[in-house]
Amino acid sequence: MSDSGPVSFEIKDGIAIITLNRPDAMNAINMSVLDGLSAALDSAGTNAKVRGIIITGAGEKAFSAGADISVFHKASPEEIKALSRRAVAVFGKASSIGTPTVAAINGYALGGGLELAESCMLRVAVEGARLGHPEVRIGAVAAWGGTTRLPRLVGLGRAAEMLLTGGTVTAEEALRMGLVNRVATGGKLMEESEALLREVMECSPLAVSYTWEAMRRGMDVTLEQALETGVDFFGLAAGTDDFREGTGAFLKKRKPSYKGR
Repeated sequence: MSDSGPVSFEIKDGIAIITLNRPDAMNAINMSVLDGLSAALDSAGTNAKVRGIIITGAGEKAFSAGADISVFHKASPEEIKALSRRAVAVFGKASSIGTPTVAAINGYALGGGLELAESCMLRVAVEGARLGHPEVRIGAVAAWGGTTRLPRLVGLGRAAEMLLTGGTVTAEEALRMGLVNRVATGGKLMEESEALLREVMECSPLAVSYTWEAMRRGMDVTLEQALETGVDFFGLAAGTDDFREGTGAFLKKRKPSYKGR
């Protein structure tokens, strides 16, 4: 995948780095970006060497300022719905890929940009970043996952304030409300993002994938069903070589060596 395209892709020491590559447009998202992101996720998800994924934006101003409004302004309702369905599908791929994902938020994460970050397992924001859903301020709706994922991340009350006022929060405020997991000082965003990702990568990749899937499914069902889902995934994990390796290493007081099987 070319670095000159709307999305760049590279693999470094077991980590796939996917970069939204429209810095002159604050990495605004259009159909070409969605297609590039989908292809990059496919490449990462099918590469056995990839143990983790970082999604970030090119430049220093923005992770992504959201949907390309110049496209929205001229599009018909049917065209906007088609773009929205594509965005929901691609962001859903990011959420369900199973490989640990971290959004490295290097600046503004607004609208669809924040919705992409919300679809990742974890988020790290640089100091000075601002996050928000300004959709209502332009007569739109946060329909690429914001009305669904944000309440599940920060609670209905905080989500309602962000979504209904269109206001933004600082990286530090986002940390306090649970929207991001860590805040990095300037120049250390990728380092902090990789460090967090490698903490996850030290664990059994199957156990991580099962845990994330149990969490995702558990959000959509009753408490009793969610508990049963957790039991089911534990049963799957217990049948893996990684489970025997992990429990055996614990008993022998040594570091486990996971193979992902």
